[in-house]
Amino acid sequence: MEKSFGLLFFLKKQRAYKPGEGMSIYMRITVDSKYVEVSTKRKCEPSKWNAHAGRANNKLESYKEFNAYLDTLQQKVFEAKRKLLELDKDVNPSNIKDLLIGNDVDENKRMLMKIFAYHNEQMQALVGKEYSAGTMQRYEVSLRHTLSFLEWKYKIKDIDIKKLDYEFLKEYEFWLKTVRKCDHNTTMKYLNNFRKIVNICIKSGWLQRDPFLGFNMAKRPVDRVVLTETELNALAQKEFSIPRLAIVRDVFLFSCFSGLAYADVANLKRSDIVIGIDGEKWIVCKRQKTRVPARIPLLPAALDLIAKYEKELPASFGDHVFPVFSNQKMNAYLKEIADICGVHKTLTYHIARHTFATTVTLSNGVPIETVSKMLGHRSLRTTEHYAKILDKKISEDMQQLIKRLQKKESYPSYIQKNKEEEFFLD
Repeated sequence: MEKSFGLLFFLKKQRAYKPGEGMSIYMRITVDSKYVEVSTKRKCEPSKWNAHAGRANNKLESYKEFNAYLDTLQQKVFEAKRKLLELDKDVNPSNIKDLLIGNDVDENKRMLMKIFAYHNEQMQALVGKEYSAGTMQRYEVSLRHTLSFLEWKYKIKDIDIKKLDYEFLKEYEFWLKTVRKCDHNTTMKYLNNFRKIVNICIKSGWLQRDPFLGFNMAKRPVDRVVLTETELNALAQKEFSIPRLAIVRDVFLFSCFSGLAYADVANLKRSDIVIGIDGEKWIVCKRQKTRVPARIPLLPAALDLIAKYEKELPASFGDHVFPVFSNQKMNAYLKEIADICGVHKTLTYHIARHTFATTVTLSNGVPIETVSKMLGHRSLRTTEHYAKILDKKISEDMQQLIKRLQKKESYPSYIQKNKEEEFFLD
């Protein structure tokens, strides 16, 4: 069916326009009431413009070449229209504009932000089933970062996925580290979220080549902050007259002695505490972040905290074990607590999990495989990042090695031989 078609050249007043200066000339391409406006990259003074003709005043000799340029542009528009008809493509303003600026015309063009947004919509529907609220939030932030990057770098709100390449990723990495001021590992986390969207495109057959091919996604080692036994005792023995600080201290200490993350403690219910295989109380739950089961025998210190709030917690908290503030407030109050207790470390709630993995368990001889199970990790490799082996543990292990070597017959005689020999240099 024949579509209505229109082409108009007109002056467009810019914000910075000053009287006496030229206005930008745009052409408006209209097809069935839908239109796009394209800059001609030319300007003309309003007094020398013929709005009816859509050209500069022909009486001026200097504007004849100028008008010839506009005639050429008009001819290109009609050629683009003719080409679309020959290719049996939809004749619409966007396709005409794409041909004019040198883009491929593809009605099945896949746009990055649309795919990303659709992915997030599906993820939102699965929160609580396959994904945690925290994971959902990270992808929402990643979506906003990607949009901000496109606007900053390319002045656009979406991009064809076929234009994703190694250079795009390097520019995105640069933007995250400079404009967003993310550290290296945080940058890699956002790029890893973005990579999931790219993988969807590859597996769906929309992308033939992986833009991440050859792109270095390695994270840098991080020295995890943990509390020592002395610092743990300083927190545990301090009397707080301010109720909010006392609550935050108690909940934090519970994580130090159980290994539960913030979200897991916030969701912990009394029904999650059961009698284990040894007849003692255990926590049996699924980690909020990974949905991996965690089975944790409760230490006496953790049991004492549970008992304390069993008596004090109002009925309005229902089956919950502890009154837990927002993560943001918990972290803010922990900094107050650190100052009061003389702990010269920047306390965040996740330090409790690190402390459980190191100071409370590994450095007291609990095997890393057992710690991994209690933390609810999918693999031992994840636990190794959390469980930093302390000097005390290294010393104890080496002392055990020395004892084993001393039991061997060759070891004492070797030591004796070296003691009896004397070496002299001439």
